[in-house]
Amino acid sequence: MAKRERVVRMSVEQPLWRALTGYRVLTMVYAVLLAVFGKDNFGRERFERPWVAFAYLAFLLVWTLATLPKVRSAAACTKRFLGADLVVALTGIMLTPLADVHSQTFDGPTLPSIWTAGAVLAFAIKGGWRWAAFASTFVAAANIIQRGEPSRDTYHNVLLVWVASIAIGYVVEVARASERTLARALEIEAATRERERLARDIHDSVLQVLAMVQRRGTAIGGEAAELGRMAGEQEVALRTLVSSGLVPPTRVSEDAAEGAVVRTVDVDEESPGDGATCDLRALLAPYAGSRTSLAEPGAPVVLPAEAARELAAAVSAALDNVRVHAGAEAQAWILVEDEPGEVIVTVRDDGPGIPEGRLAQAEDEGRMGVALSIRGRLRDLGGTAEVISVPGQGTEVELKVPKAPKVSRGKAGSAR
Repeated sequence: MAKRERVVRMSVEQPLWRALTGYRVLTMVYAVLLAVFGKDNFGRERFERPWVAFAYLAFLLVWTLATLPKVRSAAACTKRFLGADLVVALTGIMLTPLADVHSQTFDGPTLPSIWTAGAVLAFAIKGGWRWAAFASTFVAAANIIQRGEPSRDTYHNVLLVWVASIAIGYVVEVARASERTLARALEIEAATRERERLARDIHDSVLQVLAMVQRRGTAIGGEAAELGRMAGEQEVALRTLVSSGLVPPTRVSEDAAEGAVVRTVDVDEESPGDGATCDLRALLAPYAGSRTSLAEPGAPVVLPAEAARELAAAVSAALDNVRVHAGAEAQAWILVEDEPGEVIVTVRDDGPGIPEGRLAQAEDEGRMGVALSIRGRLRDLGGTAEVISVPGQGTEVELKVPKAPKVSRGKAGSAR
């Protein structure tokens, strides 16, 4: 059986980086247009020294376009770039009084205008609310200093940037924690499904052989009894190992801003290609015998190949339970019903039945024949398995599988 690893990266931050890229471009264009067409409060040209303003804005234009790749992902947005970007924003704020003498008298926009918020938001998305508080504090101080005598509007704008950036940084941190939780949940689900698959295979082969060796060895006696005792011990140990397998610990990525990574191993069974179908009757025919009667439709019962094999394996597990618990002389009946939307297979016997609570007790003891070999298989196919038993009146196992079953192929997983 071939295995291939499939890596899925989950990151709610990527849309934020894309939005930040667009924001930086749009606010850069806005700052340039504001400088070209903007007037002061008296309708006069804003700048007493326009060469200072346009030299800075030309640099801001080149800087913004040249650094677009830096704000497309958390990995590209390095600490060195964040520091340089903040310096560009602070420089523009501090150059505003030099280019516009009246900027300290009237609450006009600074040279970078609202482009400055993009530099602060980059800190928030990259490092969370603490980084956002650090960057916005420098921006707030620069705005207050360049105003000389800041007004109420100045404090209002400064506080707005400070609170908004910290809030966005906090949301990013919450999103990262949610990603790690989801990655862990997917990891546990994948590992659990793999453990159940292995448990079914082991139950259908190794555990039954060990149980048979124990029974036959005890019946024969002598050295065979000792061999049977050892087989029984190994059966118990193996059941315990299968039922209590551990899930590997989640590994968090070195850069938390990269998002959670989930790795799943897809298992390709040695089977026909995708879309292959199979007649369920052909798989169930070998189970018919002197003690097992098979009633089936006259027309083919077509199911996807993998679903048909899993359903046949569940029938085999139910017949094994009949032989083990009802005795070798018990009679069993298999009934196959081909309904429009599902296939129903019923396995019934005339044994003593199952005492109430016995299935739950067997599962607690690590005996997973019904829980995994039957119910687990049907659950993975999107079907159901119902066990109906009355003491002294036999047992009936009803297996239902939809015609288009959901086959789970993710067999093992880990996250970092």
